[in-house]
Amino acid sequence: MASPVWQFYVVCEKDNTLAICNVCTKQIPRGGKHAKHFNTTNLIRHLKVSHVKEYEQFSKLASAKRERDRSATQAPLTQLSVTETFQRKQPYSRDSKKHKEISDKIMEFICLDHQPLSVVEDEGFQRLMSYLDSRYTLPGRKYFTDVCLPQLYQTVFTYVDSLMKDNITSIGFTSDIWSASVCPMSMLSLTAQFINQNFELQKVVLHSQEFSGSHTAEALVAAFSDMFQAWGIPKEKVHVILRDNAKNMEKAMRDAHLPSLPCMAHSLQLAVTEGVMSQRSIADIIASGRRIVGHFKHSPLAYSRLQSIQKQLGQPIKRLQQDVPTRWNSTVYMLQSLLEQKRALCAYVADYDLPSMFTSSQWKLVENMISLLAPFEELTQQISSSTASAADVIPSIRALTRLLEKTAETDHGVKTSKATLLEAVQKRFRDIECERLYSIATILDPRYKDRYFSDAVKPQIRGLLSNVLATGLEQQDGEASLAASGSGPPEKVPRTGSLHAMYAELLGGDQECGSSENSSSASLQLNFYLSEPVIAQSGQPLVYWQNNKSRFPALAQAARTYLCAPCTSVDSERLFSTAGNIIDEKRNKLSAKNAEMLIFIKKNLPLMLKK
Repeated sequence: MASPVWQFYVVCEKDNTLAICNVCTKQIPRGGKHAKHFNTTNLIRHLKVSHVKEYEQFSKLASAKRERDRSATQAPLTQLSVTETFQRKQPYSRDSKKHKEISDKIMEFICLDHQPLSVVEDEGFQRLMSYLDSRYTLPGRKYFTDVCLPQLYQTVFTYVDSLMKDNITSIGFTSDIWSASVCPMSMLSLTAQFINQNFELQKVVLHSQEFSGSHTAEALVAAFSDMFQAWGIPKEKVHVILRDNAKNMEKAMRDAHLPSLPCMAHSLQLAVTEGVMSQRSIADIIASGRRIVGHFKHSPLAYSRLQSIQKQLGQPIKRLQQDVPTRWNSTVYMLQSLLEQKRALCAYVADYDLPSMFTSSQWKLVENMISLLAPFEELTQQISSSTASAADVIPSIRALTRLLEKTAETDHGVKTSKATLLEAVQKRFRDIECERLYSIATILDPRYKDRYFSDAVKPQIRGLLSNVLATGLEQQDGEASLAASGSGPPEKVPRTGSLHAMYAELLGGDQECGSSENSSSASLQLNFYLSEPVIAQSGQPLVYWQNNKSRFPALAQAARTYLCAPCTSVDSERLFSTAGNIIDEKRNKLSAKNAEMLIFIKKNLPLMLKK
């Protein structure tokens, strides 16, 4: 707080080292040349010598300020009774609010940070808690397992349940089966995503329950029935379930009369495996690459020698990447790491032995194969993002096939593979335009609309959407918002020959045909919506619909239904990554029920904490 003396002075505007007296306008030095040395001693002395009346006023103000400061800093001294003093040293009762709050936070810590329940019995953690609050008596593992874990699970369950009942009419799901590597436990997942009234995409985990016995279609039907019943989800709310391509899962969905679609990422994996990885010349290169990487992975001496060569060549010190045979993109990463270290590897093989090495023609083939598969990797990353939806399937496959049909300089040595790959993609995705869920989702995505359908198919797709609008979606009246078209800034020109460039090429000369006025007619809304240009590829469809729901109320409600569908089962795969962190060597005896509660809390608690 400033000194009361400043009621009699102001700082000189031309020189802040001087203060001007309000009484006589004399300039008084502030006691130094720098702000950290300024003081009020000279100012007080000038009042005392030259302005007695003003000095008396200052003295009263200064005395009152000191009294206020003393009162604010000194707490009233009260003598505690012996009983009160004794009680403040007593440990918290287990039923006390403070004890419950601390225990709840410890349970959150265990769930959020993949800690084993036994951490509460570790000496270091016990010492930490004793230091932070000596009155808190840390309960044992059994208390956290039997009391705190179920309580936190119920709290999170209630929150997730409230989200799903907040005027949610359609829900998209993903499901998969996973087997633990450290114990004989298999789990069946069920994740959900839906669009709320504010056009925000919400994602939650519903189940990661034990799935023992034979994984037959009949067993899966019963499991899905139980999971939906546990959450009170009627079949009418199930928009679609994304699954893998396994026959048992496909049959289960059909027998249970549940709408389902195959995981697009898994279908791409099969297409690449069939079209490229099965080629003899490429299979030989991959086998050689694995032997090279394996040599350095299992020999510290060989890796140390490679590091020395990398330093001599001025290259960054990098390890070669081992692939996972079930993940084609990991094979691409392995070949990329080998290509990056080509100079170092060639120098290494000149002085030391390697179990295998590429020829010059094989190196060129590696380079061209990486270029061939780059669009597949780019597409896999796109469809695995948290915002990808069923609307991305048709446009991305159209762009991918168009790119594969073009001739490129990097086709040398991989022309046969490229043709086989194109054939595999066309085979795997030949019926996507016939799939109603894909088609309607695409036309409702303002980045795509009907621009990626052929002229022969466009009337059919518009008819499908018109039927949807006419048979169940309420129309909402509202004032037009002409400024909310949401088209956003123009995008950068994409690189020629890239997957992104194919999107722009397919759109062609998409020109604006005029803006719309609000209409209560669903057919007029559809016509006006399709007459406007698409938004940028990097645009956000849900933001567009939030901004334009008053212009196109019927279409906006349809968008809430059809854009909630994912295009991959990546959410379930990520859930199982979490499961692998929880069911590890330290927790391989964890019961299936407790494992499910821990996974459920880990995946959903962060969403609840953000509210």
